[in-house]
Amino acid sequence: MKDIKPKTVDEFIDLSPAEAQEVMIKLKNLIESTAPNAEGGISWNVPIYKLNGILVGFSLAKKHVSFGIDSLSDDMRKVLEDNGYKTGKKTVQIKFDQKIPEAELKQLIKEQAQLNEL
Repeated sequence: MKDIKPKTVDEFIDLSPAEAQEVMIKLKNLIESTAPNAEGGISWNVPIYKLNGILVGFSLAKKHVSFGIDSLSDDMRKVLEDNGYKTGKKTVQIKFDQKIPEAELKQLIKEQAQLNEL
C-alpha cells in the first residue's frame, strides 16, 4: 500500500492487509451509522471523517488499527484500558483480533460531533 495512494475510505480498506480489513470495515460502518452526515475521505493518507471540522479517523499499523478522535477523555481512556485496549493521547488501538468497543466509540463520536458544533 506504500506506493498506492487511495482516494476513498473503501479504497484504503481494500488496499490494506486482509487481517486488518474486518476491523476497518466495522469502524467505517460504526462511524457512518453514528454520524450519517459526516463526510468520509482521505486526508494525510488515512481515512478521515469530517462534520463541522474533523470528526474522527483511523489508520493502519503493523498489528492494529488506530482510531483517532480528539474527544478521548481520561475517563474514557481508563474504561478502554480496563477492557484491554491500548490508548494514546487521542487514539485507541484495536488489535486485529479484538472486538470493536462499539458503545464507547459511539459515545466518543457523538461527543466530538457536539464539540464540532460549538
